[in-house]
Amino acid sequence: MKNKIIVAYVGFGILYALYAWIFGDTAHKSFAYNLGQGLVWPAVMFPSLGKIMGAIIIVAFVAVITVL
Repeated sequence: MKNKIIVAYVGFGILYALYAWIFGDTAHKSFAYNLGQGLVWPAVMFPSLGKIMGAIIIVAFVAVITVL
């Protein structure tokens, strides 16, 4: 089940990257740029979710630094 979810997420990210590279607002940028956005597609499609993800990453980073 876990592998199927990961494959579906990455597959959707690649499809999003292809769409953005060919038809999207970032079509003038390279495929690598669009692939990077495709791998974090929920944050790109839903900007408020991106802020939440960023806050979680910052909290995790601070937690790791304080533990070390």
